[in-house]
Amino acid sequence: MRPSLPLRFARALFRDTRGMSIIEFALALPLLVMGVFGGLEIANLVVTHMRLNQIAISLADNASRLKQQTVSGAPKIREYDVNESFKAAQQQGADLDLVKNGRLILSSLETNASDGQWIHWQRCQGTKTAYASDYGTEGTGQTGTSFEGMGPTGNKVTAEPDSAVMVAEVVYEYQPLIADKLFDKFTIRKYSAMYVRDDRDLAAGVAATGVKSSC
Repeated sequence: MRPSLPLRFARALFRDTRGMSIIEFALALPLLVMGVFGGLEIANLVVTHMRLNQIAISLADNASRLKQQTVSGAPKIREYDVNESFKAAQQQGADLDLVKNGRLILSSLETNASDGQWIHWQRCQGTKTAYASDYGTEGTGQTGTSFEGMGPTGNKVTAEPDSAVMVAEVVYEYQPLIADKLFDKFTIRKYSAMYVRDDRDLAAGVAATGVKSSC
């Protein structure tokens, strides 16, 4: 007795393996695509961290070299000079659009009359005004010795008498390469500090020459 047509069809389908590899590939394709795109996103995140770290170092380094020669007395720093340092940082991260997606913060850490730590002045650029310095605002530590300095807990930098430390902070809202619809935005913060390289008139603060980039 010959099997029924449905049974013969089922047996033939069971023995037919010609499309097996295509089916397996179709099942694995979503995982493969997710793996490739996930790898690209992770690589982009790592590169972004590295670039922002370099921008923070460059901003602190450039600010540590700023000065305007004067006929008499120590060189002074101007608002124009500070803005030029910000402009250099923005050019370094032009494709990151730091002005739109982040905040650049530059502080002058000095000593007060009691030899305590003091943020003499602070300047900022970038539209993300909700982000402030992690280590204090302008005027912090103006009197007394309770302010310990700037930087991460356990690794704070301090200024020596008659000198200053330029402290740069870069805050950036990470812009995903691919997965912007899958993840909430998060911020990356980088920090760097450099001692002022040459003599500078610290008492004068920042001379009012140019637009003040207030925080």
